Order: sequence, then C-alpha cells, then structure tokens
Amino acid sequence: MMSNPGKLCTWSSEPFRTPAVAIIFSLMLLGGAVISHAWAQSPVTVTLGSQSAGTPIPAGFLGLSFGMKTLLPDKDGGHFFSATNVPLVTLLRNIGIKHLRLGGTTVESPPSTPIPDPTDIDNLFAFVEAARIEKVIYSLRLLETAPYLHYAATNAALAKYIWAHYRSRLDLFAIGNEPDRRNVYDQDVSITNFATYLGKWREFAAAITNAVPAAKFAGPDAGSGNVYWTTQFADATKGQGSVQLITEHFYVGGAGRGKTAEQGLEAILSTNWIAANERLYERMALPVIAAGLPYRFTEASDHYSGGIPHASDTFAAALWALDFLHWWAAHGTSGVNFHNTQWVVNDVITLDLNRQLVANPKAYGLKAFALGGQGAEVPVTMNNSDGLNATAYAVWDGSQFYVTLINKEHGFGARDAQVTIDARDSGLASAAAIFLSAPQGDVATKGGVTIGGAAITNNALWAGNWSELPSATNGHYAVTVKFSSAAVVRLRTVPQPAPPRESR
Repeated sequence: MMSNPGKLCTWSSEPFRTPAVAIIFSLMLLGGAVISHAWAQSPVTVTLGSQSAGTPIPAGFLGLSFGMKTLLPDKDGGHFFSATNVPLVTLLRNIGIKHLRLGGTTVESPPSTPIPDPTDIDNLFAFVEAARIEKVIYSLRLLETAPYLHYAATNAALAKYIWAHYRSRLDLFAIGNEPDRRNVYDQDVSITNFATYLGKWREFAAAITNAVPAAKFAGPDAGSGNVYWTTQFADATKGQGSVQLITEHFYVGGAGRGKTAEQGLEAILSTNWIAANERLYERMALPVIAAGLPYRFTEASDHYSGGIPHASDTFAAALWALDFLHWWAAHGTSGVNFHNTQWVVNDVITLDLNRQLVANPKAYGLKAFALGGQGAEVPVTMNNSDGLNATAYAVWDGSQFYVTLINKEHGFGARDAQVTIDARDSGLASAAAIFLSAPQGDVATKGGVTIGGAAITNNALWAGNWSELPSATNGHYAVTVKFSSAAVVRLRTVPQPAPPRESR
C-alpha cells in the first residue's frame, strides 16, 4: 500500500513512535493442519495515529446511484421512488444509505426517454424524506439530438421547481452524464470533444442560474478512469463558485463482460485493487484537490457492463466494498455512490426470484461502513511481516474509536486473525465487536450473510448486535477475526467526570 501518513493503513517494519493506541494482531496459523494441532503465531501490529489528525467523513458519505429512468412511473402509474414503497424505504434505512445520486446514462440516452416531471420529482423527494436520505444530486439533461429541443430551458424550469420545493434535501445539480462516451454523445449535434462539451455545459448552467441564482453544480461525471475530462473540468471551473464538487466514476475491475466467476472473485479480493485506488488517487484526486475542489464518486462498483455473475453478487463483494469505502474516506473523498442498475448482478439491492426487493451481499459491506464510519478516519500504520491479506482502518467520533478489520484470506490455507488490542495507555473503558460473516467463510456465497448475527431485510428493522469483548487483561482486549470475514471493534473511552458546580 502507498505510504501516505494520515490517510491510510500502510505496511511498515519501522519501530513505533508514541502510538495513541496499539492493536496487535496475533494471527493463529494451523501448524501443518493435519500434521500437528499446534498453532503458530504471525503477529501483525496496527497502530492508530492521533485523533486530531483524522479526515472527517461527511454525514452524506454513503450513497447509491440510480439511472434517471427510475423516477418515471411504471405501466400502472406507480413510482419506484415513493414513500409508499415500504420495502425500498426499509432496505435503504437498514443499510444506512444517506445520499442519492440520480443520473446515469438514462438521464439522456436513449434520447426518447421521457424527462421526469414535477409529479415524478415529488415522489422522489417524498421517498427521500421517508428513507431519511440526507442529500440528493439531481442530474439534468445535456445531450440534444436537435437544437430545437431547447433542453437548457427545460432544465431551468425543473431546477426552479426543485429549488422552490426541496432545497433542504438538494445537494447539487449535475448536467449530463459521461460526456466523454462517444457511443452516447455521437447522438449530440454539438458535443465532439472536451472544449465543445465545456461550452455547452456552461450555457446550460447559465440558464439554470438565471432561473435559480444560488444554484450550485457537480460535474463532470466522466466515465470510469477518464481522468483527463475530470481534471480538465476541475481546472476550468476552479474558483468560480458555482461548481462545488468534482464527480468521477470508478469501476475498479473495468468491464465484467467475458470474465469468469473465478477470475472475478480473485480480482475482487486481490491487493491489486488497492494499488488501483492509489493510481487513481494520484492521477485524478490530487489534481482536483490542488484545484481547491472536493471530489466524489457518483458511480462506483467492482465492474461495469453489469458485473460478473457469481462474483459481483457474492460475499467477496461485501468485503471489497467495505475496504473501498474506508480507503477512499481516508483519502478525503466527499462520498461514494454505488451504482444500482435495474437489475444487474453488481447491484447493492436487487430482486429475488419472486421479484421482491432484497439486499445483495455487497449491501452488508456498506452496512459495516455505516456502523464504523461515523466520525473522522484516523491515520493507521500496519506491520504485517507475514503478508496476511488484510486491511485495517480506524475512525474516531469524539468519544470512541471504531476499528474496522477486514480479513480477505480465502481458499486453501486461509488464516484467521486472533486480534489483541493494547489499550493500557489509551483511556479505554470497554470494547465490543460486530462481525460481518458468511457461512463457512465462503466468499462465493450469495446467501446466509449476516452482520451482527442478523440479515438485512425489507420488512423489519435490522436487529444485529454488538458483542461485548471479555474484560481487559493487563490492558489488552482480544477478538478473533476469522478468514473471509470482517469485524468492527468499538473502543469506548472512560467517561470524563462533569466539572464541579460553582458554590453560591
């Protein structure tokens, strides 16, 4: 992993220097399996940095993305996004979703797709209220197949309506989607390259701000890994004030089409995907940050083109999603919206065989982040001399640590982790853990996944439980993180006594 103190877990063999909290992993390896019952220990040490050096995680960090066509009524006039869609409301509340982005290809393609009207928008924001969503990025159409369509005026009218009725829930407006995709924008009469895109984007943004002077924007929603359009947009709009957020799409494994389930599973759990994060951070995020703008992934997933069957929809994707969220939170992104196409295997929520809404295994990784990702990411340094396929992250919320431990060991020879938390000098009073697991540690499973011993359902509030860890022995707490699983450990500090009242 890339060395970037204060931002992520790094592998190091250097001695510790005044750690705030030391967490010692004693990894119990079965010595020879059949040959011997003795366990060998492979210690891995995780050290947390200072609470004051943390990267704050925004309240609306955890999100989903949907195509704009999901706002349109079905053949019976019903709406997917509706306060009356109780299964969807329950699922998103159970997962912990706080942000929605509406856009995707169907914001403008195929061009015959209707544009949502005020009734569709009313239903969306009624759903947002019911599901306790913090904010929404709402995308407006950019692509025009003919000049007489005048979508700039249409967008201005819709933006004015949204602003007047739902300003408190609106995050930002976006205009268009993946304008770098020639297979879509070949249909446009005026956009042929970045310069012509930027000119038209500015024209459309001006029409909106003429109608809503305080309107703010996100962009450019460039295709996965197309860093040039993203960084150029940031450079062209920096300092103008109307653009508040730079948005990128990132499907870490590229196209899923043509890849086998075995290839998908190995890729999803590979340390190579951490390296892919590092490359994109250096090529996209650092230039955007240098331009003085925040960034967000408004579309993210393991693979595009629908994902890989029996890989994108398995427990392996839950472990990856949890890792992905923490990694980027530690690197200062404003949030991640996992894209949810109706209905493909890499979705967070999907339909079962009875056409009922259910949580895909990936959703459990998002839930684990929702539980352990409130506060500020604390710098982490990790010593892992035996090369366990594991990562660790920590969050400080002002009174307690949440330490997320992800053990991606899988297959033959996979190793459990016996974790010892050294809390002797940290002021910690108690510890509890919640576990993300699948039956028999099967990363390829699609069923039986739990977090806190409970499933995520569409008809009842999630009922998972934290498990109190045994009392400390000489200031140490112990917890086992089995192979192909994850745990969030909550470390509570000693409550500070209230100051004495002044005598009168």
